[in-house]
Amino acid sequence: MGIPNNSILDPATVTLVGIPGLEHLHFWIGFPFCIVCIVALLGNVLLLTIIPIERNLHQPMYIFLAMLAATDLGLCAAIAPKMLAIFWFSACTMAFNACLTQLFFIHALQGMESGILLAMAFDRYVAICDPLRHSAILTPTILSRMIFGVALRAIVLVGLLPILIRRLHFFHSTVIAHSYCEHMAVVKLLDGNVQINKSFGLFVAFAILGFDMVFVLVSYTLIMWTVFHLPQKEARLKALNTCTAHIFVFLEFYVLAFFSFFSHRFGHVAPFAHILLSTLYLLVPPALNPIVYGVKTKEIRVKVLRIFTLKENALQ
Repeated sequence: MGIPNNSILDPATVTLVGIPGLEHLHFWIGFPFCIVCIVALLGNVLLLTIIPIERNLHQPMYIFLAMLAATDLGLCAAIAPKMLAIFWFSACTMAFNACLTQLFFIHALQGMESGILLAMAFDRYVAICDPLRHSAILTPTILSRMIFGVALRAIVLVGLLPILIRRLHFFHSTVIAHSYCEHMAVVKLLDGNVQINKSFGLFVAFAILGFDMVFVLVSYTLIMWTVFHLPQKEARLKALNTCTAHIFVFLEFYVLAFFSFFSHRFGHVAPFAHILLSTLYLLVPPALNPIVYGVKTKEIRVKVLRIFTLKENALQ
């Protein structure tokens, strides 16, 4: 079979543009993104340090929170180093296999994060709507199976995306108009019938994000119905307070996720705006999650304050 005109056969490398139209601002754009990554790193490492050593935090909600922190750290590690290298050092070239590896880890970790948010919503549903059976339902065995199922679903479904890309050998370009290897940005480079790639990408998005979002909404709807039917005002306020952080994290994740997803496929958003927002979607939740849960969760807040108080006393 001959090579189509102007096509490239199995390129060894690709070039990431960064943020098209804002190349002259890359150096300065890198600083706020770097700050967000540092906040995410420190916050999530702090959570992963506190939760295992505090016995009163060995509960389903905090176990899921630790898994969320680990996933957020993975997302930052997958996207930040190369992105900052593009912004600060113009290191735009990337091996194609490394690009596919980054694509896999970014989307798989996104899928895991979505699954963990669903598990956290289910935990809050049981804790508020059926509190007497909470420990009987969410046993260590069930928790392990839930975490394994979330990871397996993301790995299997997302793992097929780079395989489907690899089946096509001809590319009409090797320049990716993005700051990281996003699935549709890579698919647009392919020269051939990519309908399977697009359709399966949609299926993965709805099988993970769509499925999870529906059931998270159902969970919080049932939670709110139960809360507002509690007889005592204090009990209602306490229950609402425990859900505030979860609802905030849920909204920031899914609203940004679906905006990024639909604007890339069906919208007419300026490329620089879409890429900025899709990058923020990946980096802002990992930075905000530890702050939100740290502020709203008394046990974590007290432990963090105790750590910093001890450090201040040691320095004096």
